Amino acid sequence: MAEEQTELEERIIIKDQHTKEIDLVNRDPKRINEDVVKVDFEDVIAEPVGTYSFDGVWKTSYTTFTVSKYWCYRLLSAILGIPLAVVWGFLFALISFCHIWAVVPCIKSYLIEIQCVSRIYSLCIHTFCDPLFEALSKICSNIRVALRKEI
Repeated sequence: MAEEQTELEERIIIKDQHTKEIDLVNRDPKRINEDVVKVDFEDVIAEPVGTYSFDGVWKTSYTTFTVSKYWCYRLLSAILGIPLAVVWGFLFALISFCHIWAVVPCIKSYLIEIQCVSRIYSLCIHTFCDPLFEALSKICSNIRVALRKEI
């Protein structure tokens, strides 16, 4: 009985990871579209002082812009929202798959191989270059430079 309860809880937890509750009020909690999509009537159409249209035209233009933007967005999201969600879900699944199964193993393999190569390279440098540079430093150690200012 206890095992069945634990198994049921595990299934519920696994299901909740994929079907978690979403916030229908705050739909951009991380504010990724805050500066891009906020376009109001005043951001697009503005009349400078001295070139005003009739008040009725201005009010009607405002209402037309706001309502058409609202309904066009809702219509487009109703028609294309779910297909694009499938496309984006597939794309990000593909990116995750490639990263998990190809990129990270290649990087790890490269780091293992390069560590071996770096040891051999370091051994060669210490064997052949260190004595050469020590000899050059002993040759050049007695060089003295004197600067004089001539007037």
